[in-house]
Amino acid sequence: MNLPNSMTMSRIACVPLLIWSLSSHFPIHGAHGEQEIFASVLYILAAVTDGLDGYFARRRSQVTTMGMLLDPLADKLLVTAGYICLIPLVPDIVMPWIAVLVIGREFLISGLRSIAAGEGFTIQASEIGKLKTVCQTVSVVAAILAHRWFEWNWGGFIVPVHYVAIAAIYWMTFISILSAADYFISFWRKIDHAGTERIKERQTVVLNAKKPQRA
Repeated sequence: MNLPNSMTMSRIACVPLLIWSLSSHFPIHGAHGEQEIFASVLYILAAVTDGLDGYFARRRSQVTTMGMLLDPLADKLLVTAGYICLIPLVPDIVMPWIAVLVIGREFLISGLRSIAAGEGFTIQASEIGKLKTVCQTVSVVAAILAHRWFEWNWGGFIVPVHYVAIAAIYWMTFISILSAADYFISFWRKIDHAGTERIKERQTVVLNAKKPQRA
């Protein structure tokens, strides 16, 4: 197994660890937020591998079919696990409808990409889609930290952790909807173009078939 695929597999391996670290079965529940810090660092490290595996796959020319299958699967498992675990953990920040919307968006994009692949074209990740990924990471980590801290006081400088988490969650929700619309528009344009090209090809074949053949 090459390096990019190993990194992708490590991201998948982080999913059960993340679920465990956000559950009541986690052995450390200290007053200093050891559980939340562990879960936050774990999620950040897993999210970092999302960018690194693609970078190394392109740089080393190690893009494989296995990697193309596992990479989006790892992303969706991580995002799904994060938001589902946060619903009971911080219900005033991550509400069920937000989790359903975000997770549903992930599967919608997967469906569009599958249809696009069947039609012979791909939908590249847009800048909005990349921003969505960053916003998801920030929102999940902020919500985890808000489970322990309402605010941080660093030498008189107040960081409202709870309100930052709420803002991050709603901003991420907005960006997720925006990026889904962007993907759908891009998909529709390409599928419409592909359909037009097929009609032109059929018309050309019919016209050629009607031309008289020379003896």
